[in-house]
Amino acid sequence: MSEAQQKADRPAAGPPAVNGIDRFFRISERGSTFGREIRGGFATFFTMAYILVLNPLILGSAKDKFGEQLDAVQLTTATALVAAVMTVIMGVGGNLPLALAAGLGLNAVVAFQIAPLMSWDDAMGLIVLEGLLICVLVVTGLREAVMHAIPQPLKQAISVGIGLFIALIGFVDAGFVSRIPDAAGTTVPVQLGSTGTLTGWPMLVFCLGVLLTVGLLARKVRGAILISIVTMTLVAIVINSLADVSTWGLTTPEWPDQLVDAPDFGLIGEFSLFGAFGQAGAVTVVLLVFTLILSDFFDTMGTVVGVSAEAGLLDEQGKVPGLGRVLLIDGAAAVAGGASSASSATSYIESAAGVGEGARTGFANLVTGGLFGLALFLTPLLTIVPLQAAAPALVAVGFLMMTQVKHIEWDRYDIAIPAFLTIAVMPFTYSITNGIGAGFVAYVVIKTVLGRAREVHWLLWAASALFLVYFAIDPIEQLLGVK
Repeated sequence: MSEAQQKADRPAAGPPAVNGIDRFFRISERGSTFGREIRGGFATFFTMAYILVLNPLILGSAKDKFGEQLDAVQLTTATALVAAVMTVIMGVGGNLPLALAAGLGLNAVVAFQIAPLMSWDDAMGLIVLEGLLICVLVVTGLREAVMHAIPQPLKQAISVGIGLFIALIGFVDAGFVSRIPDAAGTTVPVQLGSTGTLTGWPMLVFCLGVLLTVGLLARKVRGAILISIVTMTLVAIVINSLADVSTWGLTTPEWPDQLVDAPDFGLIGEFSLFGAFGQAGAVTVVLLVFTLILSDFFDTMGTVVGVSAEAGLLDEQGKVPGLGRVLLIDGAAAVAGGASSASSATSYIESAAGVGEGARTGFANLVTGGLFGLALFLTPLLTIVPLQAAAPALVAVGFLMMTQVKHIEWDRYDIAIPAFLTIAVMPFTYSITNGIGAGFVAYVVIKTVLGRAREVHWLLWAASALFLVYFAIDPIEQLLGVK
């Protein structure tokens, strides 16, 4: 991408700062306003508030090696607390509109792969250990160096791939797209709705929400995403009260019986840092920690680059401002998540919803983090937004992030093929990490085939080698006798 294009993508500088807060967060300097930051903070919260329901559901449904389960109320408290604290810290310390919470995928690994091998305390101790090791990588400069070693076109491809991925998340969460059961005997993996057709009132809410969101965006209405979420939530509440709806999924849009619920901090501090070695053995633990680190490392990398690019905050070299602090805070979030039994916390790609609403600074995080703080006491009220009302925002943000595809040089196969694989593998495998890995490996191989291996940064060689281990982890475990 040319320097002129990069400058065009970055927000134009606004008027001089009006007060100390504006100056600290560089709100006017980044072409934003307090109103946009506040709207962005609300939009980000509402698009990721589902984690307050989903994380306790995933972790609470699993049993550890000794048959113990975690308490759902305590898990909700831990999830909200970690999200609130770490999102605010990211806002103040990293000054990016990048919210953090328990990572989806990582929590499933903890619940269904790690916990059955050990106690919950030991499993959460592994998360703390993973976070500490990531912090070491940041302090040594290795994590930031890897991000800087990635060619700009691949960074743009990561952003585009995340856009498709986040749009797919929206379609799936709303039920617009669903997996076809294997018993159907078909080679088509997904279908429209749950039966091949769109049925039910919740689906109507989603479809109307998509049309409302894109219509408002096309009209360039300020607050388009947030207006859509709030409007469709109210519509869903009315429909739920008048119609016979069998299920809305995780969240039912109905006014709660009570607005305030006391938090339970019983899980905070319940972890054992090295207990897993005695329960599962050193080799197994090392492989588990390696898998966690690799997934967290590159998921965060993709998210930080994608959100920053969408906000127009990358500099002329495609670098994220204050990247070292951002990555250190993200690593600390993993530690906090494990220490609170909320699983590893990480940067959320749903932050792009806030960026789409105009957020450009960490001030938006104060709003998002504050709402997660309120959720400690007002969970019944703040979790009435159904996925069908929030998911249209993800579809719209997917479009906004997709627009960066124009900067990739598609007539250069050494760039275009790795970019394509990065973009395609993310949504098709439901993983940011897998997409980045496919792009890295393809980039290294193609450069080598073309006799231009010297153009590849040594860190990309190392990262690609790690990804080969990551993709081949199953046969490696079998060879080592740990499976």
